[in-house]
Amino acid sequence: MDTEFVQQADPYRRELLAHCYRMLGSVYDAEDLVQETYVRAWRSYDRFEGRSSMRTWLHRIATNACLNALESRSRRPLPIGLGAPSSDPSEALIEQKEVPWLEPLPDAMMDPAGVVTQRESIRLAVIAAMQYLPAKQRAVLILRDVLQWPAAEVAEMLDLTTASVNSALQRARAQLQQVTVTADEVAEPSEAEQRELLDRFVAAFEAKDIPAMVDIFTKDAVWEMPPFTGWYEGPETIARLIDTRCPAEGPGDMKLVPTMANGQFAFGLYMRDGDTYRPFNLPVLTLTAQGVSHVSAFFDVRLFKTFGLPESIPVP
Repeated sequence: MDTEFVQQADPYRRELLAHCYRMLGSVYDAEDLVQETYVRAWRSYDRFEGRSSMRTWLHRIATNACLNALESRSRRPLPIGLGAPSSDPSEALIEQKEVPWLEPLPDAMMDPAGVVTQRESIRLAVIAAMQYLPAKQRAVLILRDVLQWPAAEVAEMLDLTTASVNSALQRARAQLQQVTVTADEVAEPSEAEQRELLDRFVAAFEAKDIPAMVDIFTKDAVWEMPPFTGWYEGPETIARLIDTRCPAEGPGDMKLVPTMANGQFAFGLYMRDGDTYRPFNLPVLTLTAQGVSHVSAFFDVRLFKTFGLPESIPVP
């Protein structure tokens, strides 16, 4: 690519990745669409006349690429969003790998300033809720509320009227609020409380201490683990699931390595295999002052490489 184009366009790559991820709910699809955006922009760079900023121009290309992609793709759910009631840990696990599940986004792949200033708009619960919005409504919400674009500019980009943009934004906000209101109302713990809670989480899992796990979760906590369709509510239910379904037999069989996903605390959870720990799942946590309120444990082990986590860890 031309040096001038790269110098002007490359600083927006991480911001565009977060934008495409909000639209698509998949870190891998977002990476593909960002690459497509840069190819399209490079091919038409000689026609870029500077009537808008490079940032606006790239977001315009990326948004339309995402809208085109969404015409042939299903929404990406989490198990709790499938509409089924809470599952019984004694029932068989049902795995559906063919479902295009929502995926987490590593904080390390985002613009650090964006993680701080736009943290609420990247949380898993919000991204999951966005999946239920029609594609253009989703784009309006992101462009107006996250990127703070004027309604007239969004209307021009999406081939809509300003009035229809405002109407779509109002509907999108209302629907999103219905799904995420509880998360917004829960006060986060202090930094010291977070550290203590995370330490307890790691200690309980690495020891497979079931009573300690019960004490970690809030009374209405939820545990889900795509690609398995079930979800589990309540600390006793979650602990029983881990007690009976987790292959770890006791202390030392699990190892947790900290990371960050969607502006939330997360871990690479490894399972012992002989003298080596191997990737097992990637839990993303929602913390409250009362304890851990939600865990989405992703069993797609490709994520370990994407998150920069070790492929294996030797047992000490």
